[in-house]
Amino acid sequence: MTKEYTSFKEFYPFYLSQHQNNICRRLHVIATTLIILLFIYVIATSQWQLLWYIPLVGYGFAWIGHFVFEKNRPATFSYPLYSLLGDWVMFKDVITGKIKF
Repeated sequence: MTKEYTSFKEFYPFYLSQHQNNICRRLHVIATTLIILLFIYVIATSQWQLLWYIPLVGYGFAWIGHFVFEKNRPATFSYPLYSLLGDWVMFKDVITGKIKF
């Protein structure tokens, strides 16, 4: 049975435990960076239909990281909102040097 997390603060250590492989973590950071760049491009060019690529880019890189390198099941399947928030917090933690890239 999966543990029920009642707060993101409680969930985040579990999230990090699912991202111990450097390549998996790097793929998440690359995906988040590409999402930011794609979003900026969409805003700058008003090509709103390109927003459909955001989940493809985000989940594509992340799931390759999990299935191929981390060899685990993405937490997104059980905790979609906490996992999405975890992606952004981990991105911030990598960018600020709190977590190794």
